[in-house]
Amino acid sequence: MPPNLADVWRREAPHVRGALLRRYGHLDACEDAVQEAAEAAVARWPLTGVPDDPRAWLIRVASRRLIDRMRADTARTRRETLDAARRPDADVVPAADDAPATPADDPLRLLFLCCHPALSRPSQVALTLRAVAGLRVEQIAAAFLVPARTMTQRLNRARGTLRQAGARFTMPPPRALPARVAAVLDVCHLVFTEGYTRTSGETLVDVELAEEAIRLTRQVHAALPDHHEVTGALALMLLTHARSPARTDASGDLVPLADQDRTRWRGDLIDEGVTLLGQALPRGRVGRYQLQAAIAAVHAEAPTFQATDWRQISILYDMLSRVAPTPFVTLNQAVAVAMAHGPALGLALLDPLLTDPAMLHHHRLHAVRAHLLELNGDPDAAAEHYRRAAGLTGSLPEQRYLNRRLTRP
Repeated sequence: MPPNLADVWRREAPHVRGALLRRYGHLDACEDAVQEAAEAAVARWPLTGVPDDPRAWLIRVASRRLIDRMRADTARTRRETLDAARRPDADVVPAADDAPATPADDPLRLLFLCCHPALSRPSQVALTLRAVAGLRVEQIAAAFLVPARTMTQRLNRARGTLRQAGARFTMPPPRALPARVAAVLDVCHLVFTEGYTRTSGETLVDVELAEEAIRLTRQVHAALPDHHEVTGALALMLLTHARSPARTDASGDLVPLADQDRTRWRGDLIDEGVTLLGQALPRGRVGRYQLQAAIAAVHAEAPTFQATDWRQISILYDMLSRVAPTPFVTLNQAVAVAMAHGPALGLALLDPLLTDPAMLHHHRLHAVRAHLLELNGDPDAAAEHYRRAAGLTGSLPEQRYLNRRLTRP
């Protein structure tokens, strides 16, 4: 899909799915119809131009494709087909219960539907990344460190489970929301991460995707204003996204944290993030997003890279490694420990990851190890890991940066 069409598609797809789900209710059938509408758009829009209302166009096409597929099933389906044929220019498919359509809420409804308790946590997150964020299967598989084929099978099973559970496109009652929040936050954060640092492509940052993740998290926060992890997740995204204007130079190349012009960081987002973090930290159990937000706040409040309180950051990462241990937490912890206590200690933290087959094929392990080896005075070993990292990343800006590190004296 051409880049401009891809942007329109990613923005509109959750609303199109939502409109169909309000009428037909079956996620797997709606997914297929929406995909067919996307294929029709790719074939037609380069010739005719993007419609003035691409959402309405996609809804009409997807609805017709879905009705065509269902036409022969039952008499009830035939009546729906006739009704749709009498209203071929309707912009929004009506709700099954005749309730007013609420397109602005569709992504949030879809988010909570995909995080249905009938699914395992990994399936909840994977399905939502696909249905709400529109990430490719390859991107989702990379986030879970599994092959794309495995992720495709997981997505298909998740759709089948929702169908068997009779899951409908409605917001859960307030009492049911907390049980789904952990998966919802995981999804929002992974969508934000993909926008903040794209896993592949010619640009480092997808600002629109990052801001869509923040918008969704704001909606969750509005629904659950007293949930401290939701507040922490929103604070984390704001504090992190504040750096985006300084993360690339005029040519689109990556600028590392140490070299960023901090006057370009967005003070409005930093102020909002710090305020939210102040609301979340003093009360209740401290979770992973609150801790990550606290780390981001330490970075945000340092006037220069040299003034960063790395000891405090290393302490926060130690806490995070106990609350929510992951290989990526270990990578970041290793950097913090290296900056606070010396690169040898940071390298020692990385040693267990060298026996993890999935991490051995992830560029970030080699990039971090190369950086710490360089700090430790071993440029030859560092060069080898920079070379491996550059060969593994699908991001062209990251690849160019890593190759520059190779040639630096």
